[in-house]
Amino acid sequence: MKIGFIGLGLMGRPMTLNLLAAGHELHVWARRTQSLQPFADRATQHATPAVLAAQVDVLITMVADAPDVESVIFGKDGAASGARAGLIHIDMSTIAPAAAMALATREAEHGMVMLDAPVSGGETGAIQGTLTIMVGGDEAAFAKMQPVLASMGKQVTLIGKSGAGQVAKACNQILTGVGVVAVAEALNFSTQLGVDAGAVRAAISAGFARSKILDNHGQRMLDDNFKPGFKAWMHDKDMRIVLEHAGSLGLALPASRAAAEHFEATVQQGWGELDSIAVLQTLRKHSVGNAQAQHNVGKPIAGDLK
Repeated sequence: MKIGFIGLGLMGRPMTLNLLAAGHELHVWARRTQSLQPFADRATQHATPAVLAAQVDVLITMVADAPDVESVIFGKDGAASGARAGLIHIDMSTIAPAAAMALATREAEHGMVMLDAPVSGGETGAIQGTLTIMVGGDEAAFAKMQPVLASMGKQVTLIGKSGAGQVAKACNQILTGVGVVAVAEALNFSTQLGVDAGAVRAAISAGFARSKILDNHGQRMLDDNFKPGFKAWMHDKDMRIVLEHAGSLGLALPASRAAAEHFEATVQQGWGELDSIAVLQTLRKHSVGNAQAQHNVGKPIAGDLK
């Protein structure tokens, strides 16, 4: 199948390599020429999204946010201006559910079919081809795209109509966002009280507190390994999407709001390009010293994260 791919970043690059490994013919476009260098002899490069769209059966986008998707599809020389009727657009970015629904409606007016298909699994999942893919959109288009999606993910689920995939991703980000902050708080808490955080993690990993976040992210926190698999600014952006959508519906999400403040503070500290577990750095920065912490056991610790 002829596949166009736009968004050759931390996640997109390994995803395209898995598409190539599955035998698909790859066509690419990027704003930055350096992003195209790894594909010099492996994919057909195009001058604009419009030219690319005219050559492929399916177009995949993996970009930062809704305005970026809109620019690639409807901007100057955007894909919609060159797409053949029936082109399936799979947007694997994480954007607001309302934005996904609006884009799907607008693309339908141009004869395109859009699936919103955000992913979970980070860079490791993208490299290994084991991403969790949550899909919203037309059932027939989903069925047709199953082999393509299976080239990049292990768990591929049609959630519902347009926007439903993004709702599922928002739920995923609530759980992972709160989870990352919870693990960071727990490990920082034990360290500030002079107790070996590694021993604490090993102990609680045998009980109900065990989770993939505690296993994976917890170990990287202990190792001070902030190499990005999912950058802090991305989690900050995703939590803002959650809160903005919840606000429009009048939903109370207190844990999500607290987690979002941690990611926002981490970005403001200049650590946005680090992994989202850099929230641990923010907690450390705003924690009292070890001796004072032991003195204040049982007492609230005041302080503004920002």
